[in-house]
Amino acid sequence: MKYTNKTVWITGASSGIGKALAKAYFKDGANLILSSRRQDALEKVRTALHDDHSRIKILTLDLSLPDTFAARTAEALSLFGSIDVLVNNGGISQRSIFEETDLDTVRKIMEVNYFGSVGLTGEVIPHMIKQKSGHIVVTSSIAGKIGTKYRTAYAGSKHAVQGFFDSLRQEMYEHNISVTLICPGPIKTNITKNALTGDGTSFGKMGDMHDTAMDADEMVTRIWGKLKSGTEEIIISGWKEKMALIVKRISPKLLNKILKKSKVV
Repeated sequence: MKYTNKTVWITGASSGIGKALAKAYFKDGANLILSSRRQDALEKVRTALHDDHSRIKILTLDLSLPDTFAARTAEALSLFGSIDVLVNNGGISQRSIFEETDLDTVRKIMEVNYFGSVGLTGEVIPHMIKQKSGHIVVTSSIAGKIGTKYRTAYAGSKHAVQGFFDSLRQEMYEHNISVTLICPGPIKTNITKNALTGDGTSFGKMGDMHDTAMDADEMVTRIWGKLKSGTEEIIISGWKEKMALIVKRISPKLLNKILKKSKVV
Protein backbone atom coordinates (compact mmCIF):
# COMPACT_ATOMS: atom_id res chain seq x y z
CA MET A 1 0.00 0.00 0.00
CA LYS A 2 1.11 3.55 -0.75
CA TYR A 3 0.06 5.97 1.97
CA THR A 4 0.07 9.34 0.23
CA ASN A 5 -3.43 10.81 0.70
CA LYS A 6 -4.38 7.82 2.87
CA THR A 7 -5.61 8.20 6.44
CA VAL A 8 -4.29 6.03 9.27
CA TRP A 9 -5.99 6.03 12.68
CA ILE A 10 -3.73 4.71 15.48
CA THR A 11 -4.86 3.99 19.03
CA GLY A 12 -2.33 3.88 21.83
CA ALA A 13 -0.33 6.37 19.76
CA SER A 14 1.24 8.37 22.58
CA SER A 15 4.22 6.08 23.22
CA GLY A 16 5.89 2.76 22.47
CA ILE A 17 4.76 0.77 19.45
CA GLY A 18 1.97 3.22 18.60
CA LYS A 19 4.40 6.14 18.47
CA ALA A 20 6.86 4.12 16.37
CA LEU A 21 4.10 3.18 13.92
CA ALA A 22 3.03 6.83 13.71
CA LYS A 23 6.57 7.79 12.68
CA ALA A 24 6.66 5.13 9.96
CA TYR A 25 3.24 5.91 8.47
CA PHE A 26 3.96 9.66 8.56
CA LYS A 27 7.30 9.20 6.81
CA ASP A 28 5.49 7.24 4.10
CA GLY A 29 3.10 10.12 3.44
CA ALA A 30 0.00 9.17 5.43
CA ASN A 31 -2.40 11.52 7.14
CA LEU A 32 -2.56 10.49 10.79
CA ILE A 33 -5.22 10.46 13.47
CA LEU A 34 -3.51 9.82 16.79
CA SER A 35 -5.53 8.58 19.74
CA SER A 36 -4.93 7.78 23.39
CA ARG A 37 -6.30 9.09 26.67
CA ARG A 38 -3.61 11.76 27.08
CA GLN A 39 -3.77 14.73 24.74
CA ASP A 40 -0.52 16.23 26.06
CA ALA A 41 1.42 13.08 25.16
CA LEU A 42 -0.13 13.01 21.70
CA GLU A 43 0.85 16.65 21.17
CA LYS A 44 4.45 15.70 21.93
CA VAL A 45 4.33 13.00 19.26
CA ARG A 46 3.01 15.50 16.71
CA THR A 47 5.71 18.00 17.65
CA ALA A 48 8.41 15.33 17.36
CA LEU A 49 7.23 14.60 13.83
CA HIS A 50 7.46 18.31 12.92
CA ASP A 51 3.93 18.46 11.60
CA ASP A 52 2.23 21.79 10.99
CA HIS A 53 -1.15 20.28 12.01
CA SER A 54 -2.06 19.63 8.37
CA ARG A 55 -1.32 15.90 8.30
CA ILE A 56 -1.65 14.91 11.96
CA LYS A 57 -4.85 15.29 13.98
CA ILE A 58 -5.34 14.39 17.61
CA LEU A 59 -8.44 12.63 18.87
CA THR A 60 -8.49 11.60 22.52
CA LEU A 61 -10.02 8.19 23.11
CA ASP A 62 -10.52 5.94 26.13
CA LEU A 63 -10.83 2.32 25.00
CA SER A 64 -12.65 1.41 28.20
CA LEU A 65 -15.61 3.63 27.21
CA PRO A 66 -17.34 1.86 24.28
CA ASP A 67 -20.31 4.23 24.34
CA THR A 68 -18.00 6.92 22.92
CA PHE A 69 -16.78 4.92 19.92
CA ALA A 70 -19.53 5.90 17.47
CA ALA A 71 -19.06 9.62 18.08
CA ARG A 72 -15.27 9.35 17.98
CA THR A 73 -15.42 7.44 14.68
CA ALA A 74 -17.70 10.06 13.15
CA GLU A 75 -15.26 12.74 14.28
CA ALA A 76 -12.32 10.77 12.87
CA LEU A 77 -14.04 10.47 9.50
CA SER A 78 -14.67 14.22 9.44
CA LEU A 79 -10.98 15.05 9.85
CA PHE A 80 -9.70 13.76 6.49
CA GLY A 81 -12.83 12.26 4.92
CA SER A 82 -11.84 8.60 5.19
CA ILE A 83 -10.14 5.96 7.31
CA ASP A 84 -7.96 3.69 5.19
CA VAL A 85 -6.02 1.98 7.97
CA LEU A 86 -7.16 1.37 11.55
CA VAL A 87 -4.34 0.38 13.91
CA ASN A 88 -5.76 -1.16 17.09
CA ASN A 89 -2.69 -0.72 19.23
CA GLY A 90 -4.00 0.56 22.58
CA GLY A 91 -3.83 -1.88 25.45
CA ILE A 92 -2.68 -2.70 28.97
CA SER A 93 -0.68 -5.58 30.40
CA GLN A 94 -0.68 -7.44 33.72
CA ARG A 95 1.77 -8.60 36.36
CA SER A 96 -0.05 -10.64 39.00
CA ILE A 97 -0.99 -14.22 39.73
CA PHE A 98 -4.65 -15.05 39.28
CA GLU A 99 -5.43 -15.90 42.91
CA GLU A 100 -4.36 -12.37 43.88
CA THR A 101 -6.13 -10.61 41.02
CA ASP A 102 -9.47 -8.86 41.47
CA LEU A 103 -12.13 -9.72 38.92
CA ASP A 104 -12.50 -5.98 38.22
CA THR A 105 -8.87 -5.95 37.09
CA VAL A 106 -9.49 -8.91 34.78
CA ARG A 107 -12.54 -7.14 33.35
CA LYS A 108 -10.61 -3.91 32.78
CA ILE A 109 -7.86 -5.69 30.86
CA MET A 110 -10.42 -7.51 28.73
CA GLU A 111 -12.45 -4.32 28.21
CA VAL A 112 -9.48 -2.38 26.86
CA ASN A 113 -7.54 -5.06 25.00
CA TYR A 114 -10.41 -7.05 23.52
CA PHE A 115 -13.66 -5.10 23.56
CA GLY A 116 -11.84 -1.83 22.85
CA SER A 117 -10.34 -3.16 19.63
CA VAL A 118 -13.48 -5.08 18.65
CA GLY A 119 -15.82 -2.18 19.37
CA LEU A 120 -13.80 0.44 17.51
CA THR A 121 -13.33 -1.90 14.56
CA GLY A 122 -17.09 -2.42 14.49
CA GLU A 123 -17.60 1.31 14.01
CA VAL A 124 -14.96 1.65 11.28
CA ILE A 125 -15.72 -1.49 9.25
CA PRO A 126 -18.97 -0.20 7.63
CA HIS A 127 -17.06 2.77 6.21
CA MET A 128 -14.33 0.50 4.81
CA ILE A 129 -16.91 -1.83 3.30
CA LYS A 130 -18.57 1.15 1.63
CA GLN A 131 -15.29 2.36 0.14
CA LYS A 132 -14.40 -1.25 -0.82
CA SER A 133 -10.95 -1.12 0.72
CA GLY A 134 -9.18 -0.92 4.04
CA HIS A 135 -6.61 -2.41 6.38
CA ILE A 136 -7.25 -3.41 9.98
CA VAL A 137 -4.03 -3.76 11.97
CA VAL A 138 -4.04 -5.20 15.49
CA THR A 139 -1.19 -5.33 17.98
CA SER A 140 -1.57 -8.74 19.58
CA SER A 141 1.30 -10.51 21.35
CA ILE A 142 3.18 -13.77 21.66
CA ALA A 143 0.97 -13.97 24.77
CA GLY A 144 -1.92 -14.42 22.35
CA LYS A 145 -0.42 -17.81 21.50
CA ILE A 146 1.41 -18.85 24.69
CA GLY A 147 0.26 -18.31 28.27
CA THR A 148 2.73 -17.74 31.11
CA LYS A 149 2.68 -16.92 34.81
CA TYR A 150 1.55 -13.45 35.89
CA ARG A 151 -0.40 -12.85 32.67
CA THR A 152 -3.65 -14.79 33.00
CA ALA A 153 -5.91 -11.86 32.13
CA TYR A 154 -3.51 -10.35 29.60
CA ALA A 155 -2.93 -13.64 27.77
CA GLY A 156 -6.66 -14.33 27.89
CA SER A 157 -7.41 -10.99 26.25
CA LYS A 158 -4.79 -11.52 23.55
CA HIS A 159 -5.96 -15.07 22.83
CA ALA A 160 -9.43 -13.57 22.35
CA VAL A 161 -8.01 -10.90 20.04
CA GLN A 162 -6.31 -13.58 17.94
CA GLY A 163 -9.48 -15.61 17.57
CA PHE A 164 -11.71 -12.67 16.77
CA PHE A 165 -9.51 -11.04 14.14
CA ASP A 166 -8.55 -14.34 12.51
CA SER A 167 -12.29 -14.92 12.07
CA LEU A 168 -12.98 -11.36 10.94
CA ARG A 169 -10.32 -11.71 8.25
CA GLN A 170 -12.34 -14.48 6.63
CA GLU A 171 -15.39 -12.22 6.49
CA MET A 172 -13.46 -9.29 5.01
CA TYR A 173 -11.85 -10.96 2.00
CA GLU A 174 -14.90 -10.26 -0.17
CA HIS A 175 -14.76 -6.56 0.75
CA ASN A 176 -11.07 -6.08 -0.13
CA ILE A 177 -10.22 -5.37 3.51
CA SER A 178 -7.00 -6.82 4.92
CA VAL A 179 -6.53 -7.87 8.55
CA THR A 180 -3.02 -8.02 10.01
CA LEU A 181 -2.15 -9.32 13.46
CA ILE A 182 1.23 -8.18 14.82
CA CYS A 183 2.52 -10.58 17.49
CA PRO A 184 5.53 -9.10 19.29
CA GLY A 185 7.59 -10.72 21.97
CA PRO A 186 9.05 -8.42 24.64
CA ILE A 187 9.61 -4.89 23.31
CA LYS A 188 11.30 -2.14 25.30
CA THR A 189 8.33 0.12 26.03
CA ASN A 190 6.51 1.26 29.16
CA ILE A 191 3.95 -1.54 28.90
CA THR A 192 5.42 -3.36 31.91
CA LYS A 193 5.64 -0.20 34.01
CA ASN A 194 1.98 0.51 33.23
CA ALA A 195 0.87 -3.11 33.68
CA LEU A 196 -1.84 -3.74 36.27
CA THR A 197 -1.21 -5.66 39.45
CA GLY A 198 -3.95 -7.68 41.10
CA ASP A 199 -5.67 -4.72 42.75
CA GLY A 200 -5.55 -2.61 39.58
CA THR A 201 -2.59 -0.42 40.53
CA SER A 202 0.41 -0.03 38.20
CA PHE A 203 3.33 -2.46 38.41
CA GLY A 204 5.63 0.57 38.19
CA LYS A 205 8.87 -0.95 36.94
CA MET A 206 10.43 -2.40 33.81
CA GLY A 207 10.35 -6.19 33.55
CA ASP A 208 13.65 -8.02 33.08
CA MET A 209 12.68 -9.34 29.64
CA HIS A 210 11.60 -5.92 28.39
CA ASP A 211 14.62 -4.10 29.76
CA THR A 212 16.96 -5.94 27.37
CA ALA A 213 14.56 -6.22 24.42
CA MET A 214 14.62 -4.37 21.09
CA ASP A 215 12.99 -0.96 21.12
CA ALA A 216 9.75 -0.10 19.33
CA ASP A 217 11.40 1.78 16.45
CA GLU A 218 13.60 -1.21 15.65
CA MET A 219 10.56 -3.49 15.80
CA VAL A 220 8.60 -1.36 13.33
CA THR A 221 11.59 -1.11 10.99
CA ARG A 222 11.85 -4.91 10.92
CA ILE A 223 8.18 -5.50 10.16
CA TRP A 224 7.46 -2.48 7.96
CA GLY A 225 7.70 -4.24 4.59
CA LYS A 226 5.38 -7.02 5.70
CA LEU A 227 2.94 -4.55 7.26
CA LYS A 228 2.75 -2.47 4.09
CA SER A 229 2.11 -5.57 1.98
CA GLY A 230 -0.77 -6.65 4.20
CA THR A 231 0.84 -9.80 5.60
CA GLU A 232 -1.84 -11.51 7.65
CA GLU A 233 0.26 -12.33 10.72
CA ILE A 234 3.64 -10.91 11.68
CA ILE A 235 5.62 -12.51 14.50
CA ILE A 236 8.49 -10.36 15.75
CA SER A 237 10.41 -11.70 18.73
CA GLY A 238 13.68 -13.06 19.99
CA TRP A 239 14.86 -16.60 19.42
CA LYS A 240 13.46 -17.89 22.73
CA GLU A 241 9.88 -16.89 21.83
CA LYS A 242 10.24 -18.27 18.30
CA MET A 243 11.51 -21.57 19.67
CA ALA A 244 8.65 -21.65 22.18
CA LEU A 245 6.12 -21.37 19.35
CA ILE A 246 7.78 -24.25 17.52
CA VAL A 247 7.97 -26.41 20.65
CA LYS A 248 4.30 -25.72 21.42
CA ARG A 249 3.30 -27.15 18.04
CA ILE A 250 5.52 -30.21 18.45
CA SER A 251 5.13 -30.91 22.17
CA PRO A 252 2.94 -28.72 24.39
CA LYS A 253 3.98 -30.90 27.34
CA LEU A 254 7.65 -30.06 26.80
CA LEU A 255 6.89 -26.34 26.50
CA ASN A 256 5.01 -26.41 29.79
CA LYS A 257 8.00 -28.05 31.49
CA ILE A 258 10.27 -25.31 30.12
CA LEU A 259 7.92 -22.49 31.12
CA LYS A 260 7.50 -23.95 34.60
CA LYS A 261 11.20 -23.29 35.25
CA SER A 262 11.45 -19.99 33.34
CA LYS A 263 11.65 -16.48 34.76
CA VAL A 264 8.92 -14.60 32.91
CA VAL A 265 8.58 -11.30 34.81
